[in-house]
Amino acid sequence: MKHTGRVAIALSMTMFSVGAFAEDSASKDSPKHIKAITSAVDGAFIKANDATAKDWPTVGFDYAETRYSKLKEINTDNVKQLGLKWSYNLESLRGIEATPIVVDGIMYVSASWSVVHAIDARTGKRIWTYDPGVDRSKGYRGCCDVVSRGVALYKGKVFVAAYDGRLIALDAATGKKIWEEDTIIDHSHSYTVTGAPRVVKGKVIIGNGGAEYGARGYVTAYDAETGKQDWRWFVVPGDPSKPFEDESMEKAAKTWDPAGKWWINGGGGNSWDTITYDPELNLVYIGTGNGAPWNRNLRSPAGGDNLYLASIVALNADTGKYVWHYQETPGDNWDYTSTQPMILADITIDGQPRKVILHAPKNGFFFVIDRTNGKFISAKNFVDVNWATGYDANGRPIEVPEARSPDKPFDAIPGPFGAHNWHPMSYNPQTGLVYLPAQGVPLNLTGEKALTQNANAPFKYGSVTGWNVGFTLNATPPKNKPFGKLIAWDPIKQKEAWHVDYVAPWNGGTLTTAGNLVFQGSADGRFIAYNATTGEKLWETPTGTGVVAAASTYLIDGQQYVSVAVGWGGVFGITQRVTDREGPGTVYTFAIGGKAPLPEFTKYQIGNLISGVKYDPKDVEPGTAIYVEACATCHGVPGVDRGGNVKNLGYVPAEEIANLKDIVFKGPFMDKGMPDFTGKLTEDDVVKIQAFIQGTADAIRPKK
Repeated sequence: MKHTGRVAIALSMTMFSVGAFAEDSASKDSPKHIKAITSAVDGAFIKANDATAKDWPTVGFDYAETRYSKLKEINTDNVKQLGLKWSYNLESLRGIEATPIVVDGIMYVSASWSVVHAIDARTGKRIWTYDPGVDRSKGYRGCCDVVSRGVALYKGKVFVAAYDGRLIALDAATGKKIWEEDTIIDHSHSYTVTGAPRVVKGKVIIGNGGAEYGARGYVTAYDAETGKQDWRWFVVPGDPSKPFEDESMEKAAKTWDPAGKWWINGGGGNSWDTITYDPELNLVYIGTGNGAPWNRNLRSPAGGDNLYLASIVALNADTGKYVWHYQETPGDNWDYTSTQPMILADITIDGQPRKVILHAPKNGFFFVIDRTNGKFISAKNFVDVNWATGYDANGRPIEVPEARSPDKPFDAIPGPFGAHNWHPMSYNPQTGLVYLPAQGVPLNLTGEKALTQNANAPFKYGSVTGWNVGFTLNATPPKNKPFGKLIAWDPIKQKEAWHVDYVAPWNGGTLTTAGNLVFQGSADGRFIAYNATTGEKLWETPTGTGVVAAASTYLIDGQQYVSVAVGWGGVFGITQRVTDREGPGTVYTFAIGGKAPLPEFTKYQIGNLISGVKYDPKDVEPGTAIYVEACATCHGVPGVDRGGNVKNLGYVPAEEIANLKDIVFKGPFMDKGMPDFTGKLTEDDVVKIQAFIQGTADAIRPKK
């Protein structure tokens, strides 16, 4: 842990002791002041802040997670005068997905590997950092980069969920650990935690990920003061030969076919991101994940809705008891998670005020649901889809039969990356619009004919490191094209108001304000402000690398600031990139009249296409299968993809591939997230992988 602010702290304490204490920037980063201001943060504080928007006290701004601020010092008239106040190096080269939390100028933000930074937002200076010490060689246990989507602040404590599943409470003033709890029920499965905790009525609530690896999803509430477990709710039922945890699990089991023995592979449903809370109704809403495996024909051969996959579920905040659910994708077959951020809003529909949930999950439909009872109100696709033609009056999808073919290739639109992934959307009550990061990432899949539980097989994507999705990734190119866009969506009319096209998928989350603005970062390395009503671009600045996180805004001493944490990554960003620059994760903070210089951006060194590694051409085909099983999830296709925050192996030095066994078996990159493949691959496997890498490079090399 680092304490580079000790000199300033010591100086402020000395001034206080001689009666010369002054409320300046030095005193406001002192432990005493930080303790005082953060100890005041509780449910009442969060609700009171809605009116002033002075602070950004929780990851989505408010309990409703609107990401809408009433601040309007920065507006459409003066946003062109925005300038950088300061930048802060997060010292990470992996994905940054967190929204900064700020209270009275003290910022808390998490970086990759769940490292937490406390920053003086007046100056951009470090107050403290905390590294939970996640084993870097276990990065492969998560599907989608070693990320953290933020922290929670409550009564003087900062809560972070470590990638390896620990929930940790830190002293907000000093960064010292107060308590730690292991949230994982079974470490034989590859559970990870990447979401931001939420604190509700003194309970810290957290879910987990791991459906691709064979894990049973659940959410747990812990006492914020002591770390003692308060309640837990499982998303899918366990082994039906054993007693069910509660009535909701008994009900769910009737919607699964036991012939699939789903409980061996966990069933999935992991709630890895969105959690919201309605204080008036005393309900916690969670979005649940995909099935394990994805392929329902294997997971539940006789069919069935497979509750509570791909659903929004309401739980009693005090007890964790199931209250209601709405399943957005019954019998999920396509990795159509419902874990994407949801927004609570009060809107008028057909002349009647309604308390609703606004939600845009992976499956491509925008949902409006009554949050008092879970009743379906409306759904409309916000991108092109081909798995369903719409939803009926009862809220069930009208499916296209070909989408569930057991053995024919299918370009699911949207694909498993989703029409909307975890990137937060925002809702502006002034415009009545939701600002939604939408996308398409093509993928061609064929269902496997049989399921071998948690085992690898030729061409089974990622199976050497534990993936078990029940589909083969096809070499056949998908017919649909990739895209990314920002959509302004009218949830009452269920139609697009405007959109902005981007050069690629995987653009950042959104922030909207009473200044009639929308802020979003892009995959091609820009942070942009738009007119919230019209979509006109009003301002932009380079960020050096792609932006995936959402921004926050707040007041410091009467001036409005906007901060965004930048760092390219996530499941798409591991293997793909759009910018020709790279750099460490960085927090950028802007205000009207800011004049700080941007940090220097480094040109991405892609290198030359690999050549000269000796191989036997007959090893290329078997090497292809092994590469798909062991390497493709992180490194992409050699020489075809450019590499994301992990290098593409078609462009690394030839000696690295020639000596590949020295890298894959207890190699030098384990501290950066490289798995140890000892016991997972043989030396003969490595020879075949070498052949595939060099053979692919030779095949695509321009002919002279």
